[in-house]
Amino acid sequence: MKTIITYGTFDLLHIGHINMLERLRALGDRLIVGVSTDEFNAVKDKNSLYSYADRAKIVGALRCVDEVIPENDWQQKRKDIEKYSVDIFGIGADWQGKFDDLMSHCEVVYLPRTPSISTTNLKKVLSKIDDTSIKKIKQGLDGVLEIVKALE
Repeated sequence: MKTIITYGTFDLLHIGHINMLERLRALGDRLIVGVSTDEFNAVKDKNSLYSYADRAKIVGALRCVDEVIPENDWQQKRKDIEKYSVDIFGIGADWQGKFDDLMSHCEVVYLPRTPSISTTNLKKVLSKIDDTSIKKIKQGLDGVLEIVKALE
């Protein structure tokens, strides 16, 4: 059995995330996704729209994801690779070279990004929208979360 692992915040889940997760899953038999906890995001100076629990639940509902684990710090990757007998560590190409130190533990794959989509850009666009529009968008995203909950 070939196990793949990746990590991310996965706030405002979009087609780029789905494409990456599906490509990673196609590399093996089991995909583990480490979702950054709220506490770890604070250390990274990131502010997520949704809580860790909600983000983990959304990612875990995806067909291509076999298991979701919390990502608590930068150092845990090596431990997780050993703990879960990981064969491939995969992440977006925007991290190219940053995780080469893991190559002594498993294969490291940097996947190309989906063109014209990123959470950072989505947040920039959203920051230019007035509060009323943001509330409507959040209500729509909350609706997606409700659908995911109903599918359980």
